[in-house]
Amino acid sequence: MKIVLQRVTSASVTVDGNVCGEIGCGYLILFGAGHGDTEEQCRRLADKIIGLRIFSDENGKINRSLADVGGSLLVVPQFTLYADCRKGNRPNFIQAAKPETANALYEYFVAYCRSKGQNVETGCFGADMKVSLLNDGPFTLVLE
Repeated sequence: MKIVLQRVTSASVTVDGNVCGEIGCGYLILFGAGHGDTEEQCRRLADKIIGLRIFSDENGKINRSLADVGGSLLVVPQFTLYADCRKGNRPNFIQAAKPETANALYEYFVAYCRSKGQNVETGCFGADMKVSLLNDGPFTLVLE
């Protein structure tokens, strides 16, 4: 599993001109599933993300979590995180999970985050999405 997390002041996903997910302060999460990924990995990464302390406190120290700031998650499926560009100029996606498996893990990840009390908005699996964000910092992390 690969996740790109960006701390944002706002983010949204649009499909066919319609906004399908939108948040204010929080994390934009690009979610990719690979062969062999499991629900246990989803839980481990979700717990890590929810507990991360990457928001500033009143003293400007990076010390506050998503819950501390009342933030939300916008989780966007993105199989291209598994692109292999080592050979040639056209990426291959052999290491990405098959769509039905990837979607099941994506949905599990979203449901698990919600079960932990998080406000979660989503993209649309398999759609041509337009993602807009205002990166805060910028602060971007890659989690595997």
